[in-house]
Amino acid sequence: MLKLLSVLIVLFVALAGTSFAASKAEVENQFRLWLQKDLWPEAEKAGISAAAFSAAFRDVRLDWDLPDLAPPGFPKPKERKQSQAEFSSPGSYFSEKRLQGLAATGRGLASTHASTLKKIERIYGVPGPIVLAIWGRESGFGRAKIPHPIMDVLATKAFMSTRPELFRRELIAALHMLTSGDVRQAEMRGSWAGAMGQPQFLPSSFLKYAVDFDGDGRRDIWTSVPDSLASIANYLADKGWQSGRDWGFEVSIPAAVSCAQEGPDLARPIADWAEMGITRVSGKPFPPAERSASGMMLVPAGRHGPSFVVTPNFYVIKEYNNSDLYALFIGNLADRIAAGSGAFRAKWGDVGKMLRSDVLGMQKALVAVGYDVGKVDGLPGYKTRRSLGDWQAKSGIAPTCFPDASLKAMLR
Repeated sequence: MLKLLSVLIVLFVALAGTSFAASKAEVENQFRLWLQKDLWPEAEKAGISAAAFSAAFRDVRLDWDLPDLAPPGFPKPKERKQSQAEFSSPGSYFSEKRLQGLAATGRGLASTHASTLKKIERIYGVPGPIVLAIWGRESGFGRAKIPHPIMDVLATKAFMSTRPELFRRELIAALHMLTSGDVRQAEMRGSWAGAMGQPQFLPSSFLKYAVDFDGDGRRDIWTSVPDSLASIANYLADKGWQSGRDWGFEVSIPAAVSCAQEGPDLARPIADWAEMGITRVSGKPFPPAERSASGMMLVPAGRHGPSFVVTPNFYVIKEYNNSDLYALFIGNLADRIAAGSGAFRAKWGDVGKMLRSDVLGMQKALVAVGYDVGKVDGLPGYKTRRSLGDWQAKSGIAPTCFPDASLKAMLR
């Protein structure tokens, strides 16, 4: 009996494997039909020739190892539960060892590429250390391995990812790249998410922002350092970089000054923040040219971590990657490259260990009493932080402007 059961189990597993392989082959066939019946009409409408389309997809294959796939006929990917711990302490983002290594390399490259960076700043208004910091963060100054054939990635994700429309647009943009003559398909490599080259541009960003800065007639963000650096600067300039301004300053906010005043919609002259008693932790005054210009309070960990007055350039950096922590990382790395400065003075507190569902509950409770918390998603963005701080003050609690477990029972 046991022997028969074992045979049946082996047979079931073999049949299941065959069924899966057949399903996978069926998806491959659907993909080829999709290319011709669905994608080709759109590409033709966008101005791609039949010959260029055929050549671009001749060797393209579905990459089944990519994340976030939803193949037709396969079980849908499981949604992440809101109860998962989706965020950690902001301090974990700022690896001191990594920042020191990037800064040391960045300072050396600032000297190596000094003339190129000076020309870039003259044309685009973006300081060299900012460009170098993004270059270092995105691709390790061009040294990181960029393993994926980008057409495989984009075609796979346009056909069977959880966000097909985004990648469909990028796939059409990639076809325009190939017809431009800037890059050969074999050289067009990127990340699993479709970001390409040393600046990690999506194809649509390449078409809009990549520049030929070395004068060889091609926009080459894979092997040309001048093209890569100038393309980063061109991106930031187009997004509104204000020449001559800093990205921001680490500050000390007196206890009597509310932490519930952060956000780009609450900008005021930096001189006003100084009059409230907000000072730079370096002990230096705010630069005279900055005092009359606008600045915004930023407290990414509330009262539990470093505080900042940032300029509009901080939000330009966020256009590259929509994350406060990313922009702070770039700003801090740029400062280290430019002036040899170090880590932020204030320490990141032990925050961020709450379940996302608990923060979601707080957000819903704040919305119920009239607060605008931004996205009700269980993540403590600036609107959630300042709403929480205002609610704490009105409830007789010392404002921390950050969710913690002690507030769960009080805020329902």
